[in-house]
Order: sequence, then C-alpha cells, then structure tokens
Amino acid sequence: MGEFILAIDQGTTSTRAILFNKKGKIVHVAQKEFQQYFPRAGWVEHNANEIWGSILAVIAAVLTESGHEASEVHAIGITNQRETTVVWDKHTGQPVYNAIVWQSRQTQDIVNDLKDQEGLEELLEQKTGLRLDAYFSATKIKWILDHVDGARTMAENGDLLFGTIDSWIVWRLSKGKAHITDYSNAARTLLYNIHDLKWDEELCKLLDIPMSMLPSVKNSSEIYTHTAPSIFFGEEIPIAGIAGDQQAALFGQTCFSKGMAKNTYGTGCFMLLNTGEQAVKSENGLLTTIAWGIDGQVTYALEGSVFVAGSAIQWLRDGLRMIRSAEDSETYASKVENTDGVYVVPAFVGLGTPYWDTDARGAVFGLTRGTSKEHFIRATLESLAYQTKDVLDAMEQDAGTPIELLRVDGGAVSNKFLMQFQSDILQLRVELAKLNESTALGAAYLAGLATNFWPNQEALSALWMHGQTYQPKMNAEAGEALYDGWKRAVAATRIFKS
Repeated sequence: MGEFILAIDQGTTSTRAILFNKKGKIVHVAQKEFQQYFPRAGWVEHNANEIWGSILAVIAAVLTESGHEASEVHAIGITNQRETTVVWDKHTGQPVYNAIVWQSRQTQDIVNDLKDQEGLEELLEQKTGLRLDAYFSATKIKWILDHVDGARTMAENGDLLFGTIDSWIVWRLSKGKAHITDYSNAARTLLYNIHDLKWDEELCKLLDIPMSMLPSVKNSSEIYTHTAPSIFFGEEIPIAGIAGDQQAALFGQTCFSKGMAKNTYGTGCFMLLNTGEQAVKSENGLLTTIAWGIDGQVTYALEGSVFVAGSAIQWLRDGLRMIRSAEDSETYASKVENTDGVYVVPAFVGLGTPYWDTDARGAVFGLTRGTSKEHFIRATLESLAYQTKDVLDAMEQDAGTPIELLRVDGGAVSNKFLMQFQSDILQLRVELAKLNESTALGAAYLAGLATNFWPNQEALSALWMHGQTYQPKMNAEAGEALYDGWKRAVAATRIFKS
C-alpha cells in the first residue's frame, strides 16, 4: 500500500501536483504554468495538449524532487478548473480545437440566440440549477461543432468525445480506457439534470449536441480506472477522486454538514453552502449545483460567484501601480481608520451574484480633495468583503437558515486587515484553515476515501485544523451603515452602462 495520495490540481493558469500523507499534510508540491491564448477580445483558450504536458511535468517533478517512487503513490485525486471544454478525436486522441476556457465569452452569440427561445432559460434553470450563460460548457461544445470544419459530422458519427478538464486528464492517464467525469463537473455543463442525475436528452437536442460525445458520470469518490504503466513510471495507480475546484475546496474544508459554508478568495471569490440532500432553488441569483456524490448519495450546494476579488488587488499593483506587491495593500489600508466615505465597485467584467449584470463596469464613489492613496486601497480591499456579504445574505435567504461561521481559503486570506473587516461586515466568525490548500486536499480526501487510505469522513474532520480565527470587533450598526453605502454605490454603478 502506497504511503501518499497524489492530488493533481489543474487550474486556469497553472498545474500543480501535491503529495499528501496520512495526516493530510503536504509532503511536496510541484507547479508549472502554461500559456493563455486570447485569439480575440473576450476569448480565452488553452491548448489541451500543453495542459497534458504540464501534468506529466509536475507528476515527474513532484516524485523526483521529493525522492519518492511512483509505487509509493496509493491513489490519485483530480481537481480542475471547471466548465473549460475539450473536444477530441477518440481514435487519435487529438483535440479538434483549443480548449475553450470558463472565462471565455466567445459563445455569447449562441447564448443570445438561445435566450430568444421562449421558456428555454426557465427550462435550463429548472433542470440544471444554472443560468443560461457563456460561462458553462454546453455553448462551448456547440461553438466547436459549429465552427471547426468537419467536427459536427465527426460528432454525429460517434468519433468525437467531449470532456471537462478532469475527463481529459483521466482519458490521457488511462490511455483512453476511461471516458468519465464526476457529478460535480457534470453539473457545470448546462446539459446535466441535477435532479434525475443523468445527461438530459431534451437539452442535448435543443443545443444540437450528440449524446455519444458525453462522458459517463460517476461518484466523486470511487476507483474509476488505473494509470497506464507507460504513462506512470510502470505503475498502475488507481484514479479514485474527482471534483471541480470549488466543490473540492468545500470538501477539503470538511464542510460535510448541511449549513456549512466556505469562501475561496482567488482571482474571483466563490462561496459554496452545503444544502445536504436537498437541491435548493435560488430566488436570489445563486446557482444550485452538486457539491459531490459519494456511494450514490448526492450532496447539493448553493454557489455564489464574485467575478473580481484578487484581481482587484492585481489591478492596484499592475494597472494603477499604487502598490508594489499584494502584501503592500494591507500595509496601506491599515494606515487609515476608514475609507473617508470612498467606495470602489470593481465591476471590471460585470457583476456576479446576486446581480448578474454583465453590462456593469467598475466605478469609484465618494472622492474628495482629501482622498488619499490609502483610502483608495482600503476601499478596494473592503469591496471584497462587501461582495462576499452580498452572496452570504442571498444564501441565508435561499436556505432559510443563518450561517454561523465561514471557512475561508485562497491567496487573500493572508491579508489580516481584509479578514478582520470580513468578520466585522458579516458579524460572523471567520476561520482560516491551517493548511491553505483546500482544493487539492479535497481531491486527495476523495481519492483516499475510495481506497481506504482514510476510513471515513469523520476521520477527515478530525484532521482539519484551523489557523487564525477572526471574530467581529465592529458593532453591527456601524457595519450595516457601511454596507448600506456599498449597496447605494452598486445601484449607482448599474445605472452607468458600458
């Protein structure tokens, strides 16, 4: 029996391989960035073969650099950038087009045409829990079939396969033995019925996507297949866990019980609330999705998306050149007691949950002659906390119960000013995980459960350790007054359209 679980964390800008031991601690990490392609304004693509090359590179690096053998790997778990779409020839294994990335808006025309069909948006939301948006995989598949010469004919002849990145990785690691995905990734395609737990024939017909392209949908934790020996240093290692990155982070934070929530502060913010066995229909702009499936039992979640979070701090650094590093933002924000009435609404690519306003653009309010760089930086950081409150309030309304604590992870959680302000505005305890690698850890946990590396979820909960905890210091009335100002700033932003 191997001593380690290998997590493959395939992200939007880089791929990482992480070895975890039985205590859920990191043994070694290897990382490799890969190229982003922007063929036109608003289009974002990846080369799927380059992603595959990055996976081989980090697997080799994590084993070589750590001094461990492939035979010491007990099982492999995979977590991935969600919705990103690959279509490939099942005979040659070659993609017929670049992978279309979740961020890409190149299918907006298809979305607009579909929105003209009366009742379709309601049908999609009812079956999939999602909104009709270019974000999800279905319109990306359709775009490839419509725009690549010969692709539609090949698909109708059963010669093409579709997969999100997890499917592509498993297919390549197994040398074409397994064409599968898990519940959490299938639920992000706009083709999967999250209630009936199957690909929806009606939706596939509406979008003109042959069902023969689609992978088999499996639990998030089970042995799907084994690595081909020629790929994995002569070893046949079980591939046993898969979850999309945000669901994996929820699992890695051990939010196993209904009512537990986590927020990941990355380029954007993604908050998920475990709603248990019930798929809660949102009345407040959230997405209803599948968190994971284990032993045939599906756990559902509500999800809120903030489009601009960490990227607002990058903007301060690279665009405005107000700071030299992300860490400087905390230093400057702490130099002033408040923003002196300044609000920054970073709607650079529109507003996400609960507004879903793609035409909104960023704005700044409350500037006076006395406004300083410190005020501006503080207001930008505070915008992350306000947007998180927008999402959390929507979740509490939809779920019908208050959220009692928020577990957080991601790059921005090291910013002590932001985390304290987040606790103040939410009037909640905010808990950082001691290990800020929740996404990869969730994939490892899912693989380890399937292969008895860990006996059960209770054992995983016992491994979770919190780092710093923040409690509200601001009184609730002061927090509400600040948040009222934020809501007025958002309302004003939405009046001005690009």
